[in-house]
Amino acid sequence: MKTALANSALTDNAQPGSLRAKAQAWLPRIVLAPSFVLVLIFVYGFNLWTVFLSFTNSKAFASTKLVGWTNYERLWNWTFASDPPSNWHTAIVNMAIFGLLYVAFCLVLGLLLAILLDQKIRGEGILRPIYLYPLALSFIVTGTAWKLFLDPRIGLEKAVHDWGWLGFSFDWVVTPSKMIYCVAIAGIWQSSGFVMAMFLAGLRGVDGEIIKAAQIDGASTFATYRRIIIPMMRPVFLSAIIILTHLAIKSYDLVLSVTGKNPGGAAELPSTFMYSFTFTRNQMAVGSTSAVIMLMTIAAIMVPYLYSELRQKRS
Repeated sequence: MKTALANSALTDNAQPGSLRAKAQAWLPRIVLAPSFVLVLIFVYGFNLWTVFLSFTNSKAFASTKLVGWTNYERLWNWTFASDPPSNWHTAIVNMAIFGLLYVAFCLVLGLLLAILLDQKIRGEGILRPIYLYPLALSFIVTGTAWKLFLDPRIGLEKAVHDWGWLGFSFDWVVTPSKMIYCVAIAGIWQSSGFVMAMFLAGLRGVDGEIIKAAQIDGASTFATYRRIIIPMMRPVFLSAIIILTHLAIKSYDLVLSVTGKNPGGAAELPSTFMYSFTFTRNQMAVGSTSAVIMLMTIAAIMVPYLYSELRQKRS
């Protein structure tokens, strides 16, 4: 009887329009308000400030003198009309090479590892943490480790020579034209496990009845994955591509740690170009312009994806 009366009193206090109900409704908003304001200022506010700086003549310090599209025209000319190629042209080319290799190999390796673990093999509990371990390392640690491993003086090449194969040569990490490939190798090694975890979660979420029906119809394991399971994982693929593309565009510390501070700009990427012009060459406007272009590239990938997801939910 007492419990019923207490529950009745609580229900009366939480009725719509009561002080308790209003407090319950406003409490989440009050708790989230400080973080929302901070994100609004330090993320979106600074993004808008960077966009504004890209239209100014800022050098070592910010300036409010507008120069229109001059900085964007400079980068456009450096991309298509510079002879010899500018650092920005090199950054765009390297971004295409690195981005394609990084995204493609991470997807392929992650999917293959996920399919392997999805077979309920013995030792899955040991293999899964091994594949995920690189994700626990920072890009600095990953890059430094791969730089030492690929260094021809102390790494892989020297080890093979010590085994007697003196004709073996693998000096990509000290060859300017091939440094970007070493950066891609290090990035793929670190992120493949993360993609594997995403695909494995997607595979474990597939309805088992569908797989059993395919097996009853005589479909092989390969055909089941190729024609049924993998097409059903389209949202996982899109999420993985967006995350990997975002990581590729903003890669900075991985480049410096693998190449040894990017000598001569051989492994230049838009992120290293932006930092160099903003903080080393005192060309803040040019650096801001490259940052805006990076932001627009990410937005061009994410906005259509978010639009399609919201459209599917509404329908």
